[in-house]
Amino acid sequence: MKKLIIAIFVIAGTFAQAQEIKWMTLDEALAAQKKSPKPIFMDVYTDWCGPCKMLDKQTFHDKVVVDYITANYYAVKFNAEGNSEVNYKGVKYKNPQFVADRQGRNAAHEFGEVLKIQGYPTMVVFDKKSDIANSIVGFRNTEQLMEELKK
Repeated sequence: MKKLIIAIFVIAGTFAQAQEIKWMTLDEALAAQKKSPKPIFMDVYTDWCGPCKMLDKQTFHDKVVVDYITANYYAVKFNAEGNSEVNYKGVKYKNPQFVADRQGRNAAHEFGEVLKIQGYPTMVVFDKKSDIANSIVGFRNTEQLMEELKK
């Protein structure tokens, strides 16, 4: 009986696991896009942003959203206050004022200006030619995000 109960919990746990988007860097997505053209969906976030964390935990783990983004986009996560280097349209973007041990807000990444970030979270959609096609500013639940993406 004990083994049966354990087996039930293992099976239930397998089905209950959250879905997850396979995130990549913009450089990886741009390289993939050259081989097989598909739009890019970028989640622009910061570490201190509460709505960004809600979007990540709720919307981006919903099976409907995961399946749709996976099937239709290359998915990119970009920390708008991070220290990554981004290569876009022949230009390298950095965060020269980034402070590694800073608590809370950090300096804004140069690429944020290209994206014209107005607030966090922002989701940016690039077309198949890597041009910015649309920006979605603010938290969206599953239904709201799916409505935006299907426009």
